[in-house]
Amino acid sequence: MGVTLVNLRISVDEYRRRIKRAREEMEKRGLDALLLVGEKAIFYLSGFTHITTERPAALLVPPDGDLVFMGPLLEADHLRHQTRLIGEVRTYLDYPGERHPIELFADWLKDMGYGKARIGADNPAGATGAYGYTGPPLNEVLRDATFIRAGDMIWEMRLIKSEEEVGLIRESAKWGNLAHRLLQEYAAPGMWDEEVSLMASLEASSIMKKALGPDYEKLRGGPPASAGFRGQVGWKSAMPHSISTGRTIREGDVLVTGADADVGGYHSELERTMIVGEPSPKQRRYFEVMLRAQEAAMKAMGPGVRCSEVDRAANRVIIDAGYEGLIRHHTGHGIGLEGHEPPWLDVGNNVELRPGMVVSCEPGIYELGFGGFRHSDTLLITEDGAEVITYYPREIEELTIR
Repeated sequence: MGVTLVNLRISVDEYRRRIKRAREEMEKRGLDALLLVGEKAIFYLSGFTHITTERPAALLVPPDGDLVFMGPLLEADHLRHQTRLIGEVRTYLDYPGERHPIELFADWLKDMGYGKARIGADNPAGATGAYGYTGPPLNEVLRDATFIRAGDMIWEMRLIKSEEEVGLIRESAKWGNLAHRLLQEYAAPGMWDEEVSLMASLEASSIMKKALGPDYEKLRGGPPASAGFRGQVGWKSAMPHSISTGRTIREGDVLVTGADADVGGYHSELERTMIVGEPSPKQRRYFEVMLRAQEAAMKAMGPGVRCSEVDRAANRVIIDAGYEGLIRHHTGHGIGLEGHEPPWLDVGNNVELRPGMVVSCEPGIYELGFGGFRHSDTLLITEDGAEVITYYPREIEELTIR
């Protein structure tokens, strides 16, 4: 029999620790139950992942016993294959139905004894509101209950990553690194950015799936491992959230990349600036300023350091170089179950970094009509500093496509 050398998902014991911690916080807040409708919040406490659609779905966390799922029948079929932590499952056929799902949610909560309870909720409306959904807010239908916004509870828990979570993020970084290596190898003048991305992502995903074997399960849309450009090719590299480009890669282009892999639902972030052909003096100058800004931000990170200080450290390098007007975003953000999550490395955020936080570090400079320059790495805040989890080459000579 084959032996899996890495953990590819969060253990049941860790989920139970999370539920225990959530219940302790519920008790502190005087809550009789916790109701979650956010896809990632549901997954974080139960291990059940689903596709958010117009159909309302919710996880109820009672003060003791198993979790309860309320949602569409089509989710119940695979719920039992994903988690042992959900006991009762209450379903409706589909939305909007003869009776609206929110009305059923209200009836079911009454049946379970929560008709007059204090219920913490990430969304008191009882639904995410996706895909054109309409319906009465749950807190208006279940009028005798008191709904208290409590979504911050789960976000606070997610701020500090456990050893298991960090392990999944490290594994993600490994496969993101491979996808990026293939992206750089395939990128060449005359190629469309999308075909380079598809080739690299397919090959990396194929290798990843074969290496990890049947224990690997993808928990989000898209390929297991991916790398691409998001339209940041040539002059469009100066648009941090560009979507596509209307031409092929050319000699002299600046390419801004991104690579990631889904491991147990967790992500890493690896981004690089590449130059097609011999870099011009101006490209070299911008590249070096960006690189020094990232290094300054990494050096500033550590426990007790305010997020705002990290952002200022990066910006100081850019401003001293005379490029303040080329800044388009803050230095970074948290990363884990989602590509962007707290904490925010922003001048307006004075939250202190703590051991176990995982963040991206990605200061950039962008000149419209010329190009954009950004590296991004994933870092773990440790007891005495910060550890870089991603490890792709960072110098311009290593990132020049000749």
